[in-house]
Amino acid sequence: MQTSWDDLRIALQVAESGTLTKAGKMLNMNHTTVLRHVNQLEKSLNIKLFIRHQRGYQLTDAGKLMLTNMPDIRLAIDKLVHELTSVEQSEHGKLRITTLSGHSPLLNDAIEAFHQAYPHTKIQIIATEKTIPIESGITHISIRLGAQPKEPDIIVKKIMNLNVGYYASKKYVEKHGVPKGIQDYNQHLWAMPSGIKQGVPFVKQVLTHLRSERIIYQSNLFSDLHAVISQGMAIGPMAEYEAKQFDNLIPLDINIDQEGEVLWFVYHKDLKANGQIQSFYQFLLDSLG
Repeated sequence: MQTSWDDLRIALQVAESGTLTKAGKMLNMNHTTVLRHVNQLEKSLNIKLFIRHQRGYQLTDAGKLMLTNMPDIRLAIDKLVHELTSVEQSEHGKLRITTLSGHSPLLNDAIEAFHQAYPHTKIQIIATEKTIPIESGITHISIRLGAQPKEPDIIVKKIMNLNVGYYASKKYVEKHGVPKGIQDYNQHLWAMPSGIKQGVPFVKQVLTHLRSERIIYQSNLFSDLHAVISQGMAIGPMAEYEAKQFDNLIPLDINIDQEGEVLWFVYHKDLKANGQIQSFYQFLLDSLG
Protein backbone atom coordinates (compact mmCIF):
# COMPACT_ATOMS: atom_id res chain seq x y z
CA MET A 1 0.00 0.00 0.00
CA GLN A 2 1.37 3.41 -0.97
CA THR A 3 1.93 5.90 1.85
CA SER A 4 -0.21 9.03 1.62
CA TRP A 5 1.10 12.51 2.45
CA ASP A 6 -2.28 13.32 4.01
CA ASP A 7 -1.93 10.31 6.32
CA LEU A 8 1.54 11.47 7.38
CA ARG A 9 0.39 15.05 7.92
CA ILE A 10 -2.59 13.97 10.03
CA ALA A 11 -0.57 11.47 12.07
CA LEU A 12 1.96 14.21 12.82
CA GLN A 13 -0.85 16.40 14.17
CA VAL A 14 -1.97 13.54 16.43
CA ALA A 15 1.61 13.18 17.66
CA GLU A 16 1.83 16.90 18.38
CA SER A 17 -1.65 17.17 19.95
CA GLY A 18 -1.62 13.97 21.98
CA THR A 19 -5.25 12.97 21.31
CA LEU A 20 -7.49 12.37 18.31
CA THR A 21 -9.96 14.97 19.55
CA LYS A 22 -7.40 17.76 19.82
CA ALA A 23 -5.88 16.83 16.47
CA GLY A 24 -9.33 16.84 14.88
CA LYS A 25 -10.00 20.36 16.13
CA MET A 26 -6.71 21.59 14.69
CA LEU A 27 -7.40 19.89 11.35
CA ASN A 28 -11.13 20.67 11.25
CA MET A 29 -11.88 16.95 11.00
CA ASN A 30 -14.00 14.61 13.06
CA HIS A 31 -12.55 11.96 15.37
CA THR A 32 -13.38 9.08 13.03
CA THR A 33 -11.66 10.63 10.01
CA VAL A 34 -8.45 11.29 11.97
CA LEU A 35 -8.40 7.72 13.26
CA ARG A 36 -8.93 6.34 9.75
CA HIS A 37 -5.88 8.25 8.44
CA VAL A 38 -3.72 7.06 11.35
CA ASN A 39 -4.78 3.45 10.77
CA GLN A 40 -4.11 3.76 7.02
CA LEU A 41 -0.61 5.09 7.65
CA GLU A 42 0.29 2.36 10.14
CA LYS A 43 -1.03 -0.27 7.74
CA SER A 44 0.91 1.15 4.77
CA LEU A 45 4.15 1.26 6.80
CA ASN A 46 3.44 -2.01 8.63
CA ILE A 47 4.54 -0.44 11.92
CA LYS A 48 2.90 1.01 15.00
CA LEU A 49 3.39 4.74 15.54
CA PHE A 50 1.14 5.06 18.60
CA ILE A 51 0.19 3.14 21.70
CA ARG A 52 -3.43 3.86 22.56
CA HIS A 53 -4.34 4.47 26.21
CA GLN A 54 -7.06 6.27 28.12
CA ARG A 55 -5.17 9.58 28.37
CA GLY A 56 -4.33 9.79 24.68
CA TYR A 57 -1.85 8.50 22.16
CA GLN A 58 1.68 7.63 23.34
CA LEU A 59 4.42 7.51 20.70
CA THR A 60 6.36 4.38 19.90
CA ASP A 61 10.03 4.68 18.89
CA ALA A 62 8.91 4.91 15.26
CA GLY A 63 6.39 7.58 16.23
CA LYS A 64 9.09 9.59 17.99
CA LEU A 65 11.24 9.40 14.86
CA MET A 66 8.30 10.73 12.83
CA LEU A 67 7.76 13.57 15.31
CA THR A 68 11.45 14.52 15.10
CA ASN A 69 11.76 14.56 11.32
CA MET A 70 8.31 15.36 9.93
CA PRO A 71 8.14 19.08 10.92
CA ASP A 72 11.13 19.87 8.68
CA ILE A 73 9.55 17.91 5.84
CA ARG A 74 6.25 19.74 6.33
CA LEU A 75 7.99 23.12 6.27
CA ALA A 76 9.81 22.18 3.07
CA ILE A 77 6.54 21.16 1.41
CA ASP A 78 4.76 24.33 2.60
CA LYS A 79 7.62 26.38 1.18
CA LEU A 80 7.35 24.55 -2.14
CA VAL A 81 3.58 25.16 -2.23
CA HIS A 82 4.05 28.86 -1.72
CA GLU A 83 6.84 29.09 -4.28
CA LEU A 84 4.57 27.37 -6.79
CA THR A 85 1.78 29.74 -5.78
CA SER A 86 4.05 32.71 -6.41
CA VAL A 87 4.82 31.42 -9.89
CA GLU A 88 1.09 31.44 -10.60
CA GLN A 89 0.97 35.12 -9.65
CA SER A 90 2.06 36.20 -13.10
CA GLU A 91 0.17 38.58 -15.33
CA HIS A 92 -1.75 35.55 -16.63
CA GLY A 93 -2.27 33.82 -13.29
CA LYS A 94 -4.98 33.72 -10.65
CA LEU A 95 -5.49 35.49 -7.36
CA ARG A 96 -7.56 33.38 -4.98
CA ILE A 97 -9.28 35.13 -2.09
CA THR A 98 -11.29 33.57 0.73
CA THR A 99 -13.83 35.68 2.55
CA LEU A 100 -16.92 35.33 4.71
CA SER A 101 -19.93 34.84 2.45
CA GLY A 102 -21.74 37.89 3.79
CA HIS A 103 -18.81 40.22 3.16
CA SER A 104 -17.80 39.28 -0.39
CA PRO A 105 -19.59 42.36 -1.87
CA LEU A 106 -17.18 44.48 0.15
CA LEU A 107 -14.44 43.50 -2.30
CA ASN A 108 -16.22 44.49 -5.50
CA ASP A 109 -14.76 47.99 -5.95
CA ALA A 110 -11.26 46.74 -5.18
CA ILE A 111 -11.71 43.89 -7.65
CA GLU A 112 -12.74 46.34 -10.36
CA ALA A 113 -9.69 48.54 -9.73
CA PHE A 114 -7.43 45.48 -9.61
CA HIS A 115 -8.79 44.24 -12.94
CA GLN A 116 -7.93 47.54 -14.59
CA ALA A 117 -4.35 47.28 -13.29
CA TYR A 118 -3.96 43.54 -14.01
CA PRO A 119 -6.42 42.76 -16.83
CA HIS A 120 -5.07 39.25 -17.46
CA THR A 121 -5.16 38.07 -13.85
CA LYS A 122 -8.28 36.19 -12.84
CA ILE A 123 -9.71 36.69 -9.36
CA GLN A 124 -11.36 33.71 -7.74
CA ILE A 125 -13.49 34.35 -4.64
CA ILE A 126 -14.08 31.49 -2.21
CA ALA A 127 -16.95 32.58 0.07
CA THR A 128 -17.10 30.38 3.16
CA GLU A 129 -17.87 30.47 6.86
CA LYS A 130 -14.79 28.32 7.56
CA THR A 131 -11.25 29.56 8.03
CA ILE A 132 -9.05 28.09 5.29
CA PRO A 133 -5.42 27.90 6.47
CA ILE A 134 -3.12 30.09 4.40
CA GLU A 135 -0.42 27.42 4.44
CA SER A 136 -2.76 25.01 2.64
CA GLY A 137 -2.01 26.76 -0.66
CA ILE A 138 -5.75 26.89 -1.46
CA THR A 139 -5.88 30.64 -1.07
CA HIS A 140 -3.48 33.55 -1.52
CA ILE A 141 -5.44 36.09 0.53
CA SER A 142 -7.84 35.48 3.41
CA ILE A 143 -10.29 38.18 4.54
CA ARG A 144 -11.15 37.36 8.14
CA LEU A 145 -13.44 38.76 10.80
CA GLY A 146 -12.78 38.74 14.54
CA ALA A 147 -9.71 38.75 16.73
CA GLN A 148 -6.37 39.35 15.03
CA PRO A 149 -5.11 36.06 13.50
CA LYS A 150 -2.02 34.70 15.23
CA GLU A 151 -0.92 31.69 13.15
CA PRO A 152 2.80 31.36 12.44
CA ASP A 153 4.25 32.45 9.11
CA ILE A 154 1.44 34.82 8.17
CA ILE A 155 1.27 38.57 7.59
CA VAL A 156 -1.80 40.32 8.99
CA LYS A 157 -2.99 43.80 8.03
CA LYS A 158 -6.05 45.57 9.36
CA ILE A 159 -8.70 46.50 6.81
CA MET A 160 -11.36 48.23 8.90
CA ASN A 161 -13.58 48.20 11.96
CA LEU A 162 -17.03 47.06 10.90
CA ASN A 163 -18.84 49.49 13.24
CA VAL A 164 -21.87 47.26 13.60
CA GLY A 165 -25.11 48.80 14.79
CA TYR A 166 -28.86 48.27 14.82
CA TYR A 167 -30.98 49.94 12.17
CA ALA A 168 -34.61 50.53 11.28
CA SER A 169 -36.13 52.00 8.15
CA LYS A 170 -37.94 55.33 8.14
CA LYS A 171 -41.13 53.40 7.38
CA TYR A 172 -40.67 51.26 10.49
CA VAL A 173 -39.90 54.25 12.72
CA GLU A 174 -42.94 56.16 11.50
CA LYS A 175 -45.17 53.19 12.36
CA HIS A 176 -43.54 51.80 15.51
CA GLY A 177 -41.15 54.43 16.84
CA VAL A 178 -37.77 53.36 18.29
CA PRO A 179 -36.76 51.58 21.50
CA LYS A 180 -35.64 54.04 24.18
CA GLY A 181 -33.78 51.37 26.08
CA ILE A 182 -33.65 47.67 26.93
CA GLN A 183 -37.04 47.95 28.61
CA ASP A 184 -38.59 48.78 25.22
CA TYR A 185 -37.00 45.96 23.19
CA ASN A 186 -40.04 43.69 23.48
CA GLN A 187 -42.33 46.43 22.21
CA HIS A 188 -40.68 46.11 18.81
CA LEU A 189 -40.22 43.63 15.94
CA TRP A 190 -36.81 42.17 15.17
CA ALA A 191 -34.95 40.46 12.33
CA MET A 192 -32.07 38.46 13.83
CA PRO A 193 -29.45 35.90 12.76
CA SER A 194 -29.99 32.19 13.27
CA GLY A 195 -27.65 29.29 14.01
CA ILE A 196 -24.09 29.87 15.19
CA LYS A 197 -24.31 33.58 14.40
CA GLN A 198 -26.50 33.99 17.47
CA GLY A 199 -23.29 33.63 19.46
CA VAL A 200 -21.71 36.75 17.92
CA PRO A 201 -21.36 39.29 20.77
CA PHE A 202 -23.33 42.14 19.17
CA VAL A 203 -26.18 39.70 18.41
CA LYS A 204 -26.13 37.82 21.70
CA GLN A 205 -26.27 41.01 23.75
CA VAL A 206 -29.62 41.95 22.21
CA LEU A 207 -31.05 38.44 21.92
CA THR A 208 -30.66 37.99 25.67
CA HIS A 209 -33.39 40.58 26.22
CA LEU A 210 -35.83 39.49 23.50
CA ARG A 211 -38.83 37.22 23.78
CA SER A 212 -38.96 34.71 20.94
CA GLU A 213 -42.28 36.01 19.61
CA ARG A 214 -40.74 39.46 19.00
CA ILE A 215 -38.28 37.96 16.49
CA ILE A 216 -40.42 37.80 13.35
CA TYR A 217 -37.64 36.89 10.90
CA GLN A 218 -34.46 34.82 11.14
CA SER A 219 -31.77 33.84 8.64
CA ASN A 220 -28.18 32.62 8.72
CA LEU A 221 -27.37 35.20 6.02
CA PHE A 222 -27.04 38.83 7.01
CA SER A 223 -27.99 39.85 3.46
CA ASP A 224 -31.46 38.34 4.05
CA LEU A 225 -31.82 40.35 7.25
CA HIS A 226 -30.79 43.54 5.48
CA ALA A 227 -33.59 43.15 2.93
CA VAL A 228 -36.17 42.74 5.70
CA ILE A 229 -34.81 45.70 7.65
CA SER A 230 -34.78 48.00 4.62
CA GLN A 231 -38.37 47.03 3.76
CA GLY A 232 -39.52 48.27 7.15
CA MET A 233 -40.58 44.94 8.61
CA ALA A 234 -38.27 44.91 11.63
CA ILE A 235 -35.20 46.23 13.45
CA GLY A 236 -31.93 44.39 12.91
CA PRO A 237 -28.10 44.45 12.88
CA MET A 238 -25.97 45.79 10.07
CA ALA A 239 -22.42 47.03 9.54
CA GLU A 240 -22.02 50.73 8.85
CA TYR A 241 -20.70 50.19 5.32
CA GLU A 242 -23.71 47.97 4.56
CA ALA A 243 -26.20 50.51 5.91
CA LYS A 244 -24.78 53.15 3.56
CA GLN A 245 -26.12 51.13 0.64
CA PHE A 246 -29.66 52.01 1.71
CA ASP A 247 -31.01 55.57 1.78
CA ASN A 248 -33.93 54.87 4.12
CA LEU A 249 -32.21 53.51 7.25
CA ILE A 250 -31.89 55.17 10.64
CA PRO A 251 -29.20 54.08 13.16
CA LEU A 252 -30.66 53.32 16.58
CA ASP A 253 -29.19 54.12 19.96
CA ILE A 254 -28.54 50.54 21.05
CA ASN A 255 -25.33 50.02 22.98
CA ILE A 256 -23.43 46.91 21.88
CA ASP A 257 -19.92 45.52 22.32
CA GLN A 258 -17.83 46.07 19.16
CA GLU A 259 -14.98 43.82 20.33
CA GLY A 260 -13.85 41.44 17.61
CA GLU A 261 -15.71 43.20 14.81
CA VAL A 262 -12.58 43.88 12.75
CA LEU A 263 -11.78 42.76 9.20
CA TRP A 264 -8.24 41.51 8.56
CA PHE A 265 -6.20 40.98 5.39
CA VAL A 266 -4.11 37.82 5.79
CA TYR A 267 -1.48 36.22 3.53
CA HIS A 268 1.61 34.03 3.87
CA LYS A 269 4.97 35.63 4.61
CA ASP A 270 6.45 33.89 1.56
CA LEU A 271 4.23 36.15 -0.59
CA LYS A 272 5.27 39.40 1.07
CA ALA A 273 7.05 40.55 -2.10
CA ASN A 274 4.11 39.69 -4.35
CA GLY A 275 3.11 42.93 -6.07
CA GLN A 276 -0.41 41.84 -6.91
CA ILE A 277 -1.24 41.05 -3.29
CA GLN A 278 0.13 44.41 -2.15
CA SER A 279 -1.82 46.16 -4.90
CA PHE A 280 -5.07 44.44 -3.99
CA TYR A 281 -4.67 45.46 -0.34
CA GLN A 282 -4.16 49.09 -1.36
CA PHE A 283 -7.13 48.98 -3.75
CA LEU A 284 -9.22 47.57 -0.92
CA LEU A 285 -8.20 50.31 1.51
CA ASP A 286 -8.85 52.99 -1.14
CA SER A 287 -12.28 51.59 -1.96
CA LEU A 288 -13.33 51.57 1.69
CA GLY A 289 -11.83 54.94 2.56
